[in-house]
Amino acid sequence: MAEETFEFTAKTKKNLFIFIAVGAVLALLGIFSISMGGGHHELEGEAGHAFHWTQRLYANLWINNVYFAGIALIGVLFFAIQYAAQAGWSAGIKRIPLSFGAWIPFAGVLMLVTYFVAGHDLFHWTHHDLYDPASPDYDSIIAGKGPYFFWPLHGGSVPVFFLARLVIFFAVWYMLFAKLKSLAYKEDLEGGTEKWYQLRKLSAIFIIFFAVSSSMAAWDWVLSIDTHWFSTMFGWYNFASWWVSGLALTAFIVVLLKDKGYLSIVNANHIHDLGKFIFAFSVFWTYIWFSQFLLIYYANIPEETIYYVERWKNGQYAPLFYLNLIVNFFFPFLVLMTRNAKRHSRFIKVVAPVIIIGHWLDFYLMITPGTLKGNGGFGLLELGLMFVYSGAFIYVILNQLSKAPLYAKNHPMLEESLHHHI
Repeated sequence: MAEETFEFTAKTKKNLFIFIAVGAVLALLGIFSISMGGGHHELEGEAGHAFHWTQRLYANLWINNVYFAGIALIGVLFFAIQYAAQAGWSAGIKRIPLSFGAWIPFAGVLMLVTYFVAGHDLFHWTHHDLYDPASPDYDSIIAGKGPYFFWPLHGGSVPVFFLARLVIFFAVWYMLFAKLKSLAYKEDLEGGTEKWYQLRKLSAIFIIFFAVSSSMAAWDWVLSIDTHWFSTMFGWYNFASWWVSGLALTAFIVVLLKDKGYLSIVNANHIHDLGKFIFAFSVFWTYIWFSQFLLIYYANIPEETIYYVERWKNGQYAPLFYLNLIVNFFFPFLVLMTRNAKRHSRFIKVVAPVIIIGHWLDFYLMITPGTLKGNGGFGLLELGLMFVYSGAFIYVILNQLSKAPLYAKNHPMLEESLHHHI
């Protein structure tokens, strides 16, 4: 088969830059509105300080950092799973999700910079008074969790252990992504099965490391915002949200490239498989969401229920709480229920972007109430930063796709993918 290479045209780049610029303008307008007293209530913070617009900016930066870092990792995970499982059907589309990994180094840098600038506003556990028994703000629960963040130093100092995990995770993720990408390109050039076997082994290593590191990252980046709260299902819950978003973005890019004349190898059966994944794991996300909610609801332990009280019973977040369920479960469940819906790209074009936005909302609800309490809101700042991050993320993905053929013509299972039928 002839090679197909994506052309990242000047027009596409220009459109993305315009999209990012529009997002930046919206964010600036949002900041101006908030600083003038709009979009929030003037409440006193936990330490008695008045709310400042920078806190809302920091919260939104963290939401986007976490969300898009997760999607980047999911792309590499999907690629790795295909090799580890010896899947043939996906041979023609595997490089689409692999390209997501190009965002990993950007995500790591943005995450570190945001923490050093805004960590004190984002994470309550960084306040040193919480660890001093002589302080009126001393918190025995948070002090007990101090070693998880600060080891080998004492609580309230520099969170060495927390930062070490962040750096190590991103370094290993990127190293494994770079090696997988290198082997995938060599597989195309050399043919045969040697590189395929190497990819299979390395993919298994990535999957194992991802399983541990992604859960710990969810505890560090999201769960620790509500420091008193805990959930044994939280790692799974974050994974489910990231995973569905990554599947939706993969399917969306595949159908758009197909419409542009690329990916001649892709047929309705590949679209059907991607549609089934989106449908099934939307149900899986709902299962995890409901399981976590129900266990906490009927146990009715105050230190557990507070997490949902702040989101479900707070008039500011309650509408978004219900909207989260509608767009991430009911909408994809009803639209993709039939076989025909899963096989037609027009349905994927509708469902996929809704899911991507919907799971951004999911992370908004995980992070904002814990960082901002009653000072949260949804307006131009949130919309603008979402535009900026998504535009930059897509730019990096498309730039990566343009560097190599869209599929490996020498992949040992390409013929199986070409004749894939379900």
